[in-house]
Amino acid sequence: MLRRLPIESAQPVVIFAAARLVLAAVALLAVGLLGFPYGGGAAAVLGLLAIPWAAANLVVARRAPERALSVFAAAGDFVVLIVLEIVEPQLFGAIRVAALFLVASHAHFQGERRGIAVAALGAGALVVATLLRGDEPVDGGVLAVYESVFVASALATALVVGMLRTAESASRMRARELSRRTLQAESEIRRRVAESIHDGPVQELIGLDMILAAAGEAAASGREAESARLIGEARQLTTRNVRALRDEIVDLGPYAFRELSFETAVEECLPVWKRRYAFEVMATIERIPLPPEMAGDLFRIAQEAIVNAGRHSHAEAVSLSLRTVGSDVELRVTDNGGGFGNGDPLGASEPGHLGLASMRERAELLGGTLDIETSEKGTRVLVRAPLPQPAG
Repeated sequence: MLRRLPIESAQPVVIFAAARLVLAAVALLAVGLLGFPYGGGAAAVLGLLAIPWAAANLVVARRAPERALSVFAAAGDFVVLIVLEIVEPQLFGAIRVAALFLVASHAHFQGERRGIAVAALGAGALVVATLLRGDEPVDGGVLAVYESVFVASALATALVVGMLRTAESASRMRARELSRRTLQAESEIRRRVAESIHDGPVQELIGLDMILAAAGEAAASGREAESARLIGEARQLTTRNVRALRDEIVDLGPYAFRELSFETAVEECLPVWKRRYAFEVMATIERIPLPPEMAGDLFRIAQEAIVNAGRHSHAEAVSLSLRTVGSDVELRVTDNGGGFGNGDPLGASEPGHLGLASMRERAELLGGTLDIETSEKGTRVLVRAPLPQPAG
């Protein structure tokens, strides 16, 4: 539950450690410029504890970044602040500001759960230290307000920064997984297309050549009936191969849509979807002049939604529509399946659902939005993207 988020680069860890050292040095310099007030206690804590601790963290961050982000590093940071609080309560305001900096930094590296734990324990320890010291830096009522706002701010900072870090990590992991899947899919498509062409059209074209040669011989010998029959077989063979090649073109992705429109691609897939998933797809498609890349991405999103409806949601009816809404194009796919269960299928904390993640990526590449509503009664996938404006 409190597993720390992975880091992609050690550089931010080193920067954080260096910032701590600079902060301690600046604080000591400021105390020195003020003539070492408070009996020199603050200067002693800064010079003998804060700066050596920060310098040690910097060394560890350079050599072993993972160790610099352990819970002991966060605990050590707050121990320094607690000691400074006990030695000199008058630095109450500066200590609280430094504590918020540390909470935000640790929450960034640890994520919201560990970040909130650090904020709660660190802020709570500082408040308890002030109470135990007994020498209140401000009036008791005002102090209670200050401490309440400080603790709430620390928890809120940890939550917001940690959630942003978690979302960033989830997005990075999803992007890495999508890249890996893309490379695997490319290799698989190359292999499948090569096998399909070799085992299908190539072999049948050899047969077509033999049929046409036989038809030519029959015609030359005056056997018109046999020649006509052979030519009919040749036409059937040609039609079958044209259909097979068009299916391959659809599967090749966006570049294929230089030859096929969105409407044609859907029409080609309707019988395939019916055969695979045992449902009819009711398609209502407005004729819209779409650029090939846009048509390809919209088709892939529709295809993924229909595959999800058939494989995972066990839908019995699916509808697909494409239309213009103002200056946007709207793609809508709905089904009456069982949905995706609890949770947001596109949430940052849901690293699964890679098919859905690829749909979102395609929608974002189009400059549009993807919205998915799902329940036990069915799922609706809605994509809206701006239509390209005609050139000048």
